[in-house]
Amino acid sequence: MTKSRRATTLSRLLLAAATGACLTTACGVLPGSSGDSGGTLTVMTFAPMGTKATNMPGMPGMAKAYERWINANGGIKGRKLRVLTCNEKNTATGAADCAREAITKKAVAVVGSYSQHGRAFMAPLEAEGIPFIGGYGVSAEEFQSTLSYPVNGGQPALLAGAGHQLGKACAQVSLVRPDTLAGDTMPVLLNAGLKANNSPEASDIRAAEDAADLMPQAREALAGAGSGGSGGSSGTGGTGTKDTGTGTATPAAKGDGTSKATASPGPSGSAAGSSSPSAPSSATAAKGSSSSKSCVTAVLGARTETFFDAFRRADTTHRNPQISSVLGSVSQALVDRTGGKESPFEGAYVTSWYPVSTDPLWAPMRKVISDEAFGDNTVEADDSGAQTTWIAYTVLNQVVQKFKDGEDVTARKVARMLNETSGISTGNLTPQLSWRYQDMRAVAGFPRLVNGRVSFQVVQQGRLVAQLGEQDVDMTAVLESAPRSA
Repeated sequence: MTKSRRATTLSRLLLAAATGACLTTACGVLPGSSGDSGGTLTVMTFAPMGTKATNMPGMPGMAKAYERWINANGGIKGRKLRVLTCNEKNTATGAADCAREAITKKAVAVVGSYSQHGRAFMAPLEAEGIPFIGGYGVSAEEFQSTLSYPVNGGQPALLAGAGHQLGKACAQVSLVRPDTLAGDTMPVLLNAGLKANNSPEASDIRAAEDAADLMPQAREALAGAGSGGSGGSSGTGGTGTKDTGTGTATPAAKGDGTSKATASPGPSGSAAGSSSPSAPSSATAAKGSSSSKSCVTAVLGARTETFFDAFRRADTTHRNPQISSVLGSVSQALVDRTGGKESPFEGAYVTSWYPVSTDPLWAPMRKVISDEAFGDNTVEADDSGAQTTWIAYTVLNQVVQKFKDGEDVTARKVARMLNETSGISTGNLTPQLSWRYQDMRAVAGFPRLVNGRVSFQVVQQGRLVAQLGEQDVDMTAVLESAPRSA
């Protein structure tokens, strides 16, 4: 067993080293020696910064670090990369302003960005033919627009994955989520994952997005946790939405894989398989949970910490229900900041799109952060926003490498290349990605969701680690059976 684990770690280290080399040289093509006439590629990354709600400064920070790194290594196929950054301000006006700036400054793509206001930024980008590559996945439009190229399953996959994770452990689930348009889709998606394990619907507890006091929601969730298995009846009355499908989650297959209708690869993408020993079968999942445990999951972005602090203080009788959240609302940095082993998140379940942050597959990104973002405390290798931006720029690099020497790179040509290319590699941080017509899936409201893979993690001894006994799972089939939520 020890030899096997050492072999797995060694294979991942070798793969990470090879990936870093390929990202710099496009596997045999030196970025600065292609013979291209040169020029500058202008792109934009935007995200909310300094707001009273969710802030994602690590995304523009990672983009600027990537810019410095790639330009120090000859640019992208001989072209200098120019990264514009914009504060989206967590408003529709801010999102639209960023999109218009990208148009004015002739950006060929918007890459690795975050906004809940999909309608505000996608409409102007669509009018100018500018592709939106690797958004964080928090708005429905990112999975609907023909000019959006998502690299993860966004909120749909995370919420369905959380339902799948909790459905095997909990008799009753309470969901605490923001009272926003994006938040309104969360109960439907979570319930789709719960239904895959024959679990009852979650109670739906809403909170103002910028609320400073979440004690009322904490008390409501705690009351629901003490009510046993009466799903969907406590809190604010549940979702009232029934899933008519019978989809079950699909364990992700090993190997590099492609984004086909079948399973996606495990986190290593190598013959060594995933870091978890095994995944449950569909038959096992269908039995539902035999546990009497009550669970509380909060998906509140930066306010998740505030909620669970209030929840801990409200639990004066020490009922200690199982708590959970998703990537972006909980991170390793948050666990560290709130006490590590003594953190209120100790034991929490976390659903993620990507391998754990300590996986050797992240080594190339960590080196870029170390070399190019030293002293910038907004850029952390554990941050899901920075990770998404890294993957998005990896996709951009791969696509631009496919242009002929001397060929003009325009927004519409980048979009066309993305539409025609299959099997874009992200160094096994995701399955190989494709956005061709045949890669689209029948997920109601999210047809451009081409990567439904999620991983299951748990906070143990102050560290986010892979959940024992759980492999990565492709939630696409579950999402296909869910009712439309956007």
